[in-house]
Amino acid sequence: MTEVTRVPLQPIAKGSLTKLWLGVAAAVALGAGVAWAAMPAGVSIETVTEGSGESPGPTDVVFVKYTGKLADGTVFDQSQPANWPVPGILPDGAPMALDQVIPGFRDAMVQMQKGGKYTVEIPSDMAYGASPPPGAPIPPNADLVFDVEMVDFMTREEAEARYNRMMQAMQQQMPAMGPEGAMPAPQGAPQ
Repeated sequence: MTEVTRVPLQPIAKGSLTKLWLGVAAAVALGAGVAWAAMPAGVSIETVTEGSGESPGPTDVVFVKYTGKLADGTVFDQSQPANWPVPGILPDGAPMALDQVIPGFRDAMVQMQKGGKYTVEIPSDMAYGASPPPGAPIPPNADLVFDVEMVDFMTREEAEARYNRMMQAMQQQMPAMGPEGAMPAPQGAPQ
């Protein structure tokens, strides 16, 4: 039978194990700090008034009342009252298809609930970045702030169906058109 040669372990110097664990902790903290600094800042949402129910999906149409501001408080956009020609078919508020808005606005909307009021801060890289729309009062690389009220939301299909229903109701309310699209002459008027 062969004998295994035993190698005695050297004793660890006093405090070496503590230094090893402190080194490991420092490396982990440094790695976490680098990862945090490299992570892009995201959208910040502050709930002013709680909403209720579900949240919209990323392709839904939302109806919102909003004020868009630059970081210094300058208002660059504001929703107007909907004033639908046939009330009661579409909700009040500006309609927005979430797959056609800036990424930061979409990311915020899908976290909101109907009836809620929110303040949303969107970093420039999730807004318009270095290329705002031509003629817009938004400077390049501007962070944006929105005060938003989520009035309602629905699928794109439902929004289109309601819009079509409203258009049909408008056509029914309009007087019948005469030949070649002219308005008919009032009764008793000379022809």
